[in-house]
Amino acid sequence: MPKEISAVGNQRGLRDIMPAVAAEKESFEDLLNDSLGAANGLEGSVIKGLVIAVENDFVVVDAGLKSEGRVPLKEFGVPGQVPEIGIGDTVEVYLERMENKNGEAVLSREKARREEAWTELEKAFEKTERVNGVIFGRVKGGFTVDLQGAVAFLPGSQVDIRPVRDVGPLMGNTQPFQILKMDRSRGNIVVSRRAVLEESRAEQRSELIENLEEGQVLKGVVKNITDYGAFIDLGGVDGLLHVTDIAWRRINHPSEALQVGETIDVQVIRFNAETQRISLGMKQLESDPWDGVDGKYPLQARFSGRVTNITDYGAFVELEPGIEGLVHVSEMSWTKKNVHPGKIVSTSQEVEVMILDVDPNKRRISLGLKQCIDNPWENFAALHPVGTELEGEVKNITEFGLFVGLPGEIDGMIHLSDIDWEKSGETAIADYTKGDQIKAKVLDIDTDKERVSLGIKQLSEDPFAAGIANLHKGAIVTCTITKVQDNGMEVSIEEGLTGFIRRADLSRDRGEQRPDRFAEGEKVDAKITNIEKGSRKLSLSIKAKEVEEEKEAMAEYGSSDAGASLGDILGAALRSKETEIGDSDDSVEDETEEVAEEAISGTESEEENAAAAEGKKGN
Repeated sequence: MPKEISAVGNQRGLRDIMPAVAAEKESFEDLLNDSLGAANGLEGSVIKGLVIAVENDFVVVDAGLKSEGRVPLKEFGVPGQVPEIGIGDTVEVYLERMENKNGEAVLSREKARREEAWTELEKAFEKTERVNGVIFGRVKGGFTVDLQGAVAFLPGSQVDIRPVRDVGPLMGNTQPFQILKMDRSRGNIVVSRRAVLEESRAEQRSELIENLEEGQVLKGVVKNITDYGAFIDLGGVDGLLHVTDIAWRRINHPSEALQVGETIDVQVIRFNAETQRISLGMKQLESDPWDGVDGKYPLQARFSGRVTNITDYGAFVELEPGIEGLVHVSEMSWTKKNVHPGKIVSTSQEVEVMILDVDPNKRRISLGLKQCIDNPWENFAALHPVGTELEGEVKNITEFGLFVGLPGEIDGMIHLSDIDWEKSGETAIADYTKGDQIKAKVLDIDTDKERVSLGIKQLSEDPFAAGIANLHKGAIVTCTITKVQDNGMEVSIEEGLTGFIRRADLSRDRGEQRPDRFAEGEKVDAKITNIEKGSRKLSLSIKAKEVEEEKEAMAEYGSSDAGASLGDILGAALRSKETEIGDSDDSVEDETEEVAEEAISGTESEEENAAAAEGKKGN
């Protein structure tokens, strides 16, 4: 019985206890579900946690969840800097998931910072305020910027006002940026550093222009270099420093004296308030080397200089920094004519020059290079006076003569008329070719005009002059017919001279003035009527010879006016002729007839003259 009673008692006790246990179990389940439900609601949000350990490259954070989370150490630092985090620090992290496959909470410090940053950036974007960031990476088309956790894109064109070749100095430094656009759903932010600089520049520009004056000395930074000068950033406004205003000396390109990014002192030369154009100068800060230049460089003095520039018309020589003179191409060489100056001197070559002219007002100095060496024309005149015979090479053949190379690297000219005594110039020059070695005589030297006249024919005596030495106008000579023409005959004389008898001079009788009466090779007597030294020819006349012989006969044997008949004059002439040639000569008969004809024609001529005289008296 007692056992039964105890069993019954136990059953009653269990019935009393079960409701309480069931109630307690239900209460714990609710609490657990509430806890898990609350935790699940934290996913995708930022929560606070405590750093309990730093292991290698991870930070262990207890965020009050079922398990701790591990966050990469690099997410706790600014890009480019060493993270500063320690045990016991309270940090905000982003809960991505309650747990991963390892049972750890998935936390992110970077996303937490990004969420915080996005909230602040949206406020700044709405108010168009500047935000601070750090350029930490380079991507295609630009750079990445850390905006306190949010990563933004900085286009290359928005880095600076002018193109930047080296962005290295800008990276890793906190700088202000302007947000151009942002899209939180896509996670895109585009920022600009250039907009900030332009805004600041506009403020500086207004202040600078208000106080800008000509003659003012300012500090500037070389912003850009071109072929014609350099643009200088004066702090909000740019000015042009022309290449001619960089230094008093010649500068071919601004890069010879300036570098981009260099800080220099400049003077405001001109300022146009309307166009806001500023002209700057550097050389104006130094003394002008042209002051007193005429005293430093007297005329005819010699100086050494350096060739700085070569042009088609000459070469510029620097006598001292800022002082240059021009050696004109005509003053570079005594002998090299029509040669480019670059073939005589070269850039940077040290040369000796002579001062020819100084003009301080125009800032010009004329220099001479050839004046510092001996004049080869004067040397030639001293060594080879007029009349000297020498040899030379034919350098060139032109339509008016030959050019011959002479000692001293000079050339002499042989004119066409000085090549040959007998041949024409065009014919004689054909006998010579370029490169021939010939002999010539010096005819004339003009050192001022730098000319030497030579002659080949002067090496021998003039055959025409020698031939006419024993001849004179009016002399009777025996000629040989060389050519019969319609207008006359060409003849030669024994001395090698040539002459011409015109048709009208072939005979006194017009009917006999026919060239066909004569034949080549036939000999005739004629009178010299003219000696042409220029054309080297004689003019002769048979008619003049006949008239002269008639006059001589009339003078010797009388005239019809003196009572002598034609027969008396003819008989006396014939007897005189017969005495000279003798009775045995076969040509007596022909010559007798010739004398008779002359006598008759002479008498007729005298009668005509007498009749003409009587007619004049009657009138």
